[in-house]
Amino acid sequence: MRTWLTARDSLTARLRACCLHFEVRCLSQRLEALGPEEAACLQLRPGRLAWVREVLLLTDGSPAIFAHTVMARQPRHPFDLRFSALGERSLGSLLFSDPGIARGPLEFLRLDRRHPLFQRAQTALAPLPARLWARRSLFGRQAKGVLVTELFLPSILSLDLEHQPPPSDGLSAGIRPSAPP
Repeated sequence: MRTWLTARDSLTARLRACCLHFEVRCLSQRLEALGPEEAACLQLRPGRLAWVREVLLLTDGSPAIFAHTVMARQPRHPFDLRFSALGERSLGSLLFSDPGIARGPLEFLRLDRRHPLFQRAQTALAPLPARLWARRSLFGRQAKGVLVTELFLPSILSLDLEHQPPPSDGLSAGIRPSAPP
């Protein structure tokens, strides 16, 4: 799991390299009030409305990643139009194709059934194991921040790692609060 969690390059590209068929299934894209934790990451007030997008990334028909993305509505930015028009396309294809977007440190956490994102993933999928590894990072473009959290589903471990490029920066990612396996 460490190789998957610590890679700073495009997760979409890694998944595509490991399967015959890659698919993005958009579960929802809506305005939602920010909770305290996500608001703090985006340096916004809790309760402020933000765009929330949730997708499943599927490899050969099996869900491999549940992704939760949060982006503030304000300040308005041309990136907003590209984000809102993603549909069934991967956010990674947008983020990693724009040289003006920088990725912040990676954070890792094992989530269990008490965590709201675990509960959202559970709603979208069949029963899940008791815990899932997740990572998040903040992507920034000028004053616009995009917070991406990815929950790694059990089927990810069955993918062929031999076809993945090596992690782009080894294990130097900022690992908090617990280290990946």
